[in-house]
Amino acid sequence: MADAPSPFAFVDGGLDRAEHLRNDSARLAALWPQARLLLLDGEGRALGDAEGGPLPLTGAQRPQLADAALLLGLHGEQAWFAAVDEGEAGPRIDLRTAAAAWPAGAATAFAQARAVLHWRARHRHCGACGGVLRFGRAGWLGHCAGCGLEHYPRTDPAVIVAVSDGQRLLLGRQANWPPRRYSTLAGFVEPGETLEQTVVREVFEESAVRVRSCRYLASQPWPFPSSLMLGFYAEAEPDTPVAADEELEDARWFTREEVGAALRGETGEQGLLLSPRLSISRWLIEYWYDPAGASSS
Repeated sequence: MADAPSPFAFVDGGLDRAEHLRNDSARLAALWPQARLLLLDGEGRALGDAEGGPLPLTGAQRPQLADAALLLGLHGEQAWFAAVDEGEAGPRIDLRTAAAAWPAGAATAFAQARAVLHWRARHRHCGACGGVLRFGRAGWLGHCAGCGLEHYPRTDPAVIVAVSDGQRLLLGRQANWPPRRYSTLAGFVEPGETLEQTVVREVFEESAVRVRSCRYLASQPWPFPSSLMLGFYAEAEPDTPVAADEELEDARWFTREEVGAALRGETGEQGLLLSPRLSISRWLIEYWYDPAGASSS
């Protein structure tokens, strides 16, 4: 039986990363002509077709990009690559739009490409000696020509948390969000911290609410630019929230009735607005409201 589709983006349809091919230049060259190719610009937007869908581009159509392309992996016998090319004319699709409109597999490949190409664009020189990096292993390794240090793509772990006092859900909002939109609290893991310690610290720093316990639920790649969101459910004291973190302008408890109305789209002109469905944040809210329904969605 096939696994149920994920309720949030950038998870379904992941490629076989084919690590064993990354040093096999002869095999990569043989795969290139029939390979699927994603072209991204410097802002991480993909070249799309006239309708805004994924452009069905092959390696044979862009032979000049073969040496600099990033191997994403295999889908069956077909390889997928990504490359940066600013000169292409055509619609440019941002990743959030693709997550909502593209087939899941193509959107997941786009997310992978965006994260690794962003890393390569911002790590052209060695952080130890300043030498120029030369990329190998099909784009997955930066080798310093000066000191020989090897550099690999990085992923920044962050926790994202549905916090409840047993009756209500704690949500916060940033000042630059649309009016009335709230979301679950989140923050990056610091060196020397466990994930559970990060949950306790971040929730308290952002809201002054004390977490009693927490447990891990699910994760989501979040390439904006290079995060991995680790979703937790936490039980907390019924403290009065205070938006103490500089990123939040407000933090407050929401009742089950308020959250339910928002999930049903019954917001009116004053009601709560929630995160879009592409994010694990929305799924965490749904999990708090109805664990059985969220796990099967």
